[in-house]
Amino acid sequence: MNKKEVSQRVLKDGKPLPIERFTWDEDTNTFSSIEDNLVLDFNEVNNCTFDTESRCTFDTGSNCTFDTGYSCTFNTGSFCTFDTGYSCTFNTGPYCTFDTGYSCTFDTGEDCTFKTLSECTFTTGPDCTFKTLSECTFKTGEGCVVVRRDVYEVIELKKGEKIKLNGYEVKGFTVINDSKRCEKCNHLIEDGINE
Repeated sequence: MNKKEVSQRVLKDGKPLPIERFTWDEDTNTFSSIEDNLVLDFNEVNNCTFDTESRCTFDTGSNCTFDTGYSCTFNTGSFCTFDTGYSCTFNTGPYCTFDTGYSCTFDTGEDCTFKTLSECTFTTGPDCTFKTLSECTFKTGEGCVVVRRDVYEVIELKKGEKIKLNGYEVKGFTVINDSKRCEKCNHLIEDGINE
């Protein structure tokens, strides 16, 4: 794709982004812009790199890399890597890696790795790895375990069970029968969800 073709795929205020407002490297499929509020339609385009500011919306293929600001929305394929700010929303395929700020929402496939701050919500497939801070909510596939590194504890989840982890450096958990009773949990984890 040349720069003019890329301009037609990137909208700002409903209009194609002028070519002087971004850079595009055809050899590496790298897009870079200091503009906010972009809508990038790279649907089914793989192996791209995006370096943008905040409040951008991405629709891309697989094996893409994102370095963005906050409040971005991602609809991507598999094997993507994200380094973003806070309040982002992710709808991705499996095998993705995330390094984000707080208040993010993830709906992903399996085998993903997350390093996030607090107040995040996760709906994932099996075999995912999470490194988070407080007040996060997880909906996982079957067969997941919780590894608490702060207290060196491994918790095997039971199918259909919801648990609330005890606070930082306190071993154990509480089984939650009604998630409404747990509005501000440190971590709420629900295993074996098949939606």
